[in-house]
Amino acid sequence: MFIVDSHCHLNLLDYKNNHHNIDDVITKAVLRDVKFMLAVSTDLSDFKNLKKLVGKHKNIALSCGVHPLNNPESYNNKDFYYLAADDRVIALGETGLDYHYRQNNKINQQISFRNHIRAGIHLKKPIIVHSRNAITDTLNILKEEKSEVCSGVLHCFSENQIAARKLLDMGFYISFSGIVTFNKNQQLDKIIRYVPINRILIETDSPYLTPIPHRGKENQPAYTRDIAEYVAMIKNIDIEILAEETTNNFLRLFQVSIN
Repeated sequence: MFIVDSHCHLNLLDYKNNHHNIDDVITKAVLRDVKFMLAVSTDLSDFKNLKKLVGKHKNIALSCGVHPLNNPESYNNKDFYYLAADDRVIALGETGLDYHYRQNNKINQQISFRNHIRAGIHLKKPIIVHSRNAITDTLNILKEEKSEVCSGVLHCFSENQIAARKLLDMGFYISFSGIVTFNKNQQLDKIIRYVPINRILIETDSPYLTPIPHRGKENQPAYTRDIAEYVAMIKNIDIEILAEETTNNFLRLFQVSIN
């Protein structure tokens, strides 16, 4: 079985107390059939740190982008394009909008979001979208910037079925995280049943959003298995089928070849 963690922040894991090094993280993941990871950056310095951490590991790919909460007005767009063009980079982001924590820089968030979409189209790389308390503006900008050209994924999906349908209509994929296992978020079960299996990705967003039964611990790529098992249960399909389908979805969206 081959499971992909489509969104994790490997450089933010606790290497002092929980992991010896990146190889330790990989070993724990592989033991639970999580055999490939997409390490997602949140700003340009973060990307450089990730690239150094990941090194030559062939089972880890990189994204490059600036998170809407990480001073999206402060980065140089030429520097972003230069780093995003790296062959190891298979996606741009995470980008998007977050009005939950910050509303005083909405315009700057929107400008940065549009820049990422345009870069994705120019570089022919899909985008990873973060949206919190901002789904209307997120969908409008995706449509206005013709994001279907580069495609992408709304990661850590926690929106309603209407938003899911609009994203699917634009050719986007929908990624489910450990949130789906939380008892208070069981309304997401309906969304899992609604989204076609050929448009689903799974992720940890580690070290955040640790799924049940590991609540209280730091999240890590190995726990993608728990999310996959939950989604398979709600979909009423075998875990091996879920793993195969979501892995194929990942390879198709991000144009990755895994040996």
